[in-house]
Amino acid sequence: MDSKNPSVTRHLIILHLTVFIWGFTGILGALISVNAVQMVWYRVMIASITLFAYFLITKTSLRVTGKQFLQFFFTGAIVAVHWILFFHAIKVSTVSVTLVCLSSFTLFTAILEPLIKKQRILVPDVIIGLLIILGIYLIFKFESQYTSGIIFGLSSALASSLFATINSTLVQKSDPKIIGFYEIAGAFLWITIYRFFSGDLLHEAFHLSFSDWLYLLLLGTICTALAYVAGVSVMRSLSAFRVALITNLEPVYGILLAFIFFGTKESMSTGFYFGAALILGAVFLYPVYKKRKNLH
Repeated sequence: MDSKNPSVTRHLIILHLTVFIWGFTGILGALISVNAVQMVWYRVMIASITLFAYFLITKTSLRVTGKQFLQFFFTGAIVAVHWILFFHAIKVSTVSVTLVCLSSFTLFTAILEPLIKKQRILVPDVIIGLLIILGIYLIFKFESQYTSGIIFGLSSALASSLFATINSTLVQKSDPKIIGFYEIAGAFLWITIYRFFSGDLLHEAFHLSFSDWLYLLLLGTICTALAYVAGVSVMRSLSAFRVALITNLEPVYGILLAFIFFGTKESMSTGFYFGAALILGAVFLYPVYKKRKNLH
C-alpha cells in the first residue's frame, strides 16, 4: 500500500509511537524501585485489568476453547519470564546494555523458528546470526563489568523469541488481542503462584512511593495494554516488512532516551558501540533480506 494513503500514514505514526513507548519501558524499569519480579507482577496485573475494561467497553467476546486457553495460559509463563529477565538485566547493568542484548531476538528467532516449525535453517540467517554473535562478543569483551546483565539480557531475548515464535502459530487461528489478554493474565497468575509459594506475596504491603505507583501505572496501561492493542491494530494495513523494520527501532529509541534520562551512567566504551552497531546493523538487514528473498 502507498505511504501517501492517509490511513497508512496514520498507522505508520501509530507504530512509531508504539515502538517509542516500548523503548520507554526500559527507562521505567530503571526508575521503579521494586525488584524485577514485583515490577512485572504489578505490570501484568494493571495491564490485565486495563485490557479487561477495554474489552468490556468495546463488547469484545473473550470466549476461547479449553485448548486455546491452556495454550495462551502456558505461553503467558514464558512472557512472564521474558519480562522478569529483562527488568532484572536493567537492574544489574544499564538500559543500553539490556536493550542491545534484547536485539539478539532476531538471532534466536532465526534458530528457533525453523526448529519449532520443522523448517530448514537458511544460510543467510546463519550469516546474520554470526554478525549478531560477533557484536555480543565485543560487548562482553569491553563491558565485562556488566556480564550478569548481558547474560540476563540475552536470556530475556531468548524467552521473547520463544513466545513470539509460538504466537506466530497461535495468531493464525485466534484474534491477537485475545491472545495478548490471556497471555498477560496468565503471566499474572504464574507470577502470583510463584510469589505465594516463595512467601514473597504474603509480605506484600502495597506501600509503594507515589512515583513508583505513577511509573507502574504508566508501565501497565500505556506501555503494555495500550501499546499492545495499538501494535496489533496497525498490522492490518502495514506490511510485515514495515512492521519488522520499524520495530527494530526500539533499542535505538530506548538508548537515546536512556542518555536523556540518565546521562553519563549510560556512557559506554567504544567497543560497546561498535558491537551495538554490528548487532543493530544485522537486525535492520534481516527484514530487508527477508523481503528480497520473498520477491525471488
